[in-house]
Amino acid sequence: MPIYEYECRECAERFEELAAVAGDPICPGCGAIGARRLYSAPSPPGRVPRGARVRDSEARRGEREAARRDRLADAAARRARGETPKPAGKPPRPGGDS
Repeated sequence: MPIYEYECRECAERFEELAAVAGDPICPGCGAIGARRLYSAPSPPGRVPRGARVRDSEARRGEREAARRDRLADAAARRARGETPKPAGKPPRPGGDS
């Protein structure tokens, strides 16, 4: 629901009310009925990122999530066969003991 700004005709106090209020708004300062609605600038919409960079980062995120799902499914399948899953971390270096 939109919020409208009003100004009291009796005491000139400014206040805001929701649009769903039926009838004339009542001034919170003096209690007068029939405040005048003011026309103020609307609030700007939130920034919506656009462009190739956003689409690229969304695609990379989708690829990372798909790879993670594949790794989890692979580990679950190995556990079901009775194998131990590979430990997470650095892969062993070829020809080295550490």
